[in-house]
Amino acid sequence: MDVAVHVGTMFAVCVYFWRDLWAMIVGLTRLVRGKRDPGARLALQIIVATIPTLGAAWAFDKYVGDGLRQMVVIGWTTVGYAILLFIVDKACMTIKRVEHASYGDALLIGIAQILALVPGTSRSGITMTMARLLGYERIEAARFSMLLSVPTIMAGGAWLILKLEAAHNKSLTQDAILGMAFSFIAGLFAIAFMMAWLKRASFTPFVIYRLILGSIVLATAYGYIQI
Repeated sequence: MDVAVHVGTMFAVCVYFWRDLWAMIVGLTRLVRGKRDPGARLALQIIVATIPTLGAAWAFDKYVGDGLRQMVVIGWTTVGYAILLFIVDKACMTIKRVEHASYGDALLIGIAQILALVPGTSRSGITMTMARLLGYERIEAARFSMLLSVPTIMAGGAWLILKLEAAHNKSLTQDAILGMAFSFIAGLFAIAFMMAWLKRASFTPFVIYRLILGSIVLATAYGYIQI
């Protein structure tokens, strides 16, 4: 179900950022003919950023699995990375756009994405944190993070299809499809709101949300709240 809802939000990303995705597709076709353009460059950077995550995800699934899927872990990562995002967002420069991205920046953001394999980290949160650390404008950090989600989640979607086929569980498949549909709708509204917000403000509301959520999870994990 985790993967299913991510696939739903991936479709939301594709709808919202269709111009960037189309530019990358066109750019790659031109690249095959020996012509380079900004779309091809962005596509190659997204590929560079994705490669570390795919290798790490395979190792994580093989050797760790659901071992870290515990409320305590989720609570502390939710709180900890919220604080990190707040510090980085306030302290770092805001000078770069996606068009200024280097392959080194793309690789560093891709390496940061590996941390999202730990439950509670937030893939978009940690990649936007790294982008802000590298000096990208808030909206540009979000833009690169969202585009980076597409190939990563596509790989996860392929893995999901294989798992569902192997399970031969009609009910599970229906639940996964329903989860995708709801996450697509929620994701599209969330992305539109976030991008509009970041044009004029900071990540602080998202930090506050994560602090509240993480605190509730930790209070529940340590027995202070009974659910």
